[in-house]
Amino acid sequence: MIAELEALARIAEGMVVPVAFAAAAVTLATSSAPPNRHTCLGRPYVSWGWALSLVGLCLMALSAWSAYEDSHYGALEAIGLMLMALTGAGLLLLGLGPFASRLLEILAGYAERLPLPVRLAARDLAGRREITASAITVTAMATALGIALTVVAVGMTGQSSAQYVPRARPGALLVGYFEAGHLGDVRAAVQRELPGVPVTQTETLSGSLFGDQTFNASADDVDLSDESAYWSQVIGDETLLRYLTGDQATPYDPDKAVVVTTDDVRVDSVEIDYRVNGRDSAVKVETIPAVVAGTVDPHMETIFIPAKIARDRGLRLVPNELIVDPSLHRASEDERARLRSRLGDIADAYVERGYQPMIGWRVVAAALLLLALGGASATGIGAAARARPGQVLRRAGAGSAALRWFGASRAGMGALCGVVLGALAGCPVGMLLIWPLTMSTTWEDPPRVLPFETPWAAVAAVVVGLPVLAAALGGLLVRERAVVARDYSRRSSAAGR
Repeated sequence: MIAELEALARIAEGMVVPVAFAAAAVTLATSSAPPNRHTCLGRPYVSWGWALSLVGLCLMALSAWSAYEDSHYGALEAIGLMLMALTGAGLLLLGLGPFASRLLEILAGYAERLPLPVRLAARDLAGRREITASAITVTAMATALGIALTVVAVGMTGQSSAQYVPRARPGALLVGYFEAGHLGDVRAAVQRELPGVPVTQTETLSGSLFGDQTFNASADDVDLSDESAYWSQVIGDETLLRYLTGDQATPYDPDKAVVVTTDDVRVDSVEIDYRVNGRDSAVKVETIPAVVAGTVDPHMETIFIPAKIARDRGLRLVPNELIVDPSLHRASEDERARLRSRLGDIADAYVERGYQPMIGWRVVAAALLLLALGGASATGIGAAARARPGQVLRRAGAGSAALRWFGASRAGMGALCGVVLGALAGCPVGMLLIWPLTMSTTWEDPPRVLPFETPWAAVAAVVVGLPVLAAALGGLLVRERAVVARDYSRRSSAAGR
């Protein structure tokens, strides 16, 4: 949950600058729109739009190229690359401001040979560009931001999933972060929540954080996984060993170490080095007998040390973590929540469910797509402008079906113009922003897992689905709008007399 909130906060911070430029693009679309369909958009607006978009694209490409290497970047360097990318994204969106008017000009020209309702819809959109251009630009900006957010979120989710290292076997319940004196209370809480369920535990050295005791185990010719949930060794009893292997029939000898691995290796002994009485005492090195055991989960690879071996050498052990083996009982999230409530502040409970992708961004993306749909629907605003198309259709003897066709064509074409512009901007913005967003700023950050996953199916669904949905809504709502237009026409005629 914390990791998801951090990722969402990082994405939200990255959207602030593009959103500001997107708002400016809507203003630019309104101010640059010609007053009627017979006036062409000024060349300077088109030229400046292309220039701004090209500069923005170059800035994003430069930032992505600079953040391409899997090296560690300093804080100032990372901030600079991120600001460069966000500024580039904003300039790209700002440059799209005049293009809504230009698209409507082209659309009106090509619609001359189309059926009357479609032709009237194209003329109506081009004739009211002070309104329709800004509405279409809203659709374009919302679509671009929604697609960019989706591309970035899906790419980051893929990275997080590939880099995820589980803390336990799937379905295992872990209870940890408690003081040794609270062991009885913690175990009692677990037994009350899960009566009759066996509980095992890992043990650690008392005072090991301060260097009073040390213990390490190693085995020759054994390459344990770097993604193991445990370090080079883990200390416990036979129930812990059987949890690690996933086999309740695993043999146990309290005087032998066990190399738990998925590899086919042969090990007869394990070397241990330990220190009992503080930093000034000598480190003792011994070789103890060992066997090999397989495991059902490669993340459980480790060297298992029976607690008896450590205690026989004078090492003081304390409980570290309680574990409910999923082979005996697969814990649920509801059980974890109830146990967490029982434990209060004395311990924490965790159930291993695998990687849980972040979903909060979907709410923001859905809101942006609703805003895009609203912008497409807003192309029909203005009763005075709707009066003439309605009159033309009535004079041509068209019925309600033609009127609905007109409404659907107007909303659908407006949405199509906005969605195409938005997709052309949103895809490169998302695909280039993800590089600086995933660059490593600390030594703990894992390397990227390439290639980034791009949700082309979702992008195609938006490009196709949003205009269709807008057209359907426009066709359904046109009757009410036509009545408003007729009423406005009658009032205008009465006022002229």
